Amino acid sequence: MTAASFASFLSRRACAASAFCNGDAAPLDALLSKDGQATFHSPSGDSISGAEDVAARYARDSTLFQPGGTSRIDVLHQAEGDLAFWTGHQIAAVKLAGRDATTKVTIRVTEVFRNVDDEWKLIHRHADFPTG
Repeated sequence: MTAASFASFLSRRACAASAFCNGDAAPLDALLSKDGQATFHSPSGDSISGAEDVAARYARDSTLFQPGGTSRIDVLHQAEGDLAFWTGHQIAAVKLAGRDATTKVTIRVTEVFRNVDDEWKLIHRHADFPTG
């Protein structure tokens, strides 16, 4: 895979993040590693391990959101080799399930991807709320 292909992939990743923030986990699910090691360090401070458990957590978390939200990623650094990663911020305005108001959220994110059958698959996400 080339650097251009990872840059192109990040556009797909941003679309999946936007869908997730609108309650649709399917585009993200298509980017997940389906077996082996995967980890998620969530903004609430807990950690999930194992590809199946991580995928189930993302599916469950997507139900917290309803349509009407927006999301974008600001990539501060990215690189690829045997693995690829990006780090930066996800800036979103989300509509939480059961609420009418939009909530603005900024999280710091680092994601790591593994090449599986010539496709990038998410194997690690660390997301937290910046302080200060």
